[in-house]
Amino acid sequence: MLIGSYKCTTDAKGRLNFPAKLRADLGTRFVITRSLTDPCLNVYSLEEWARVEEKLHALPIVKAGNIIRMLSGCASEAEPDAQGRVVIPAQLRTYANLEKDVVVIGASTHCEIWNKDKWEALCSALDSETIADVMNELGF
Repeated sequence: MLIGSYKCTTDAKGRLNFPAKLRADLGTRFVITRSLTDPCLNVYSLEEWARVEEKLHALPIVKAGNIIRMLSGCASEAEPDAQGRVVIPAQLRTYANLEKDVVVIGASTHCEIWNKDKWEALCSALDSETIADVMNELGF
């Protein structure tokens, strides 16, 4: 299960020491790509990536063509080294404004890699009324 929040760092070569718990759940290889909705990166197991692609390819090409191009064109297959480090390609680091301090979160079906400051701003912006509205819609 992909859950939790982990403060991590990247080195000068763009390597991220990916959290061991999340690596265990993602498998030995996984896909990193940009988020289309947030200034972060999404990380998918190979199985979940196949499901994402299947859903996208089920849509009319007119509707999904650019999304498929964006996600696949920016995607990178990753395999952690012996120390658990993963190289984040420069274009993805630039997109998500990843500097030294990052946060990796488990988001149920995938992980997200955030610039630490942007993650903290997002968390601070969530107010209790918004959270209560969503929980109410879910029946809690």
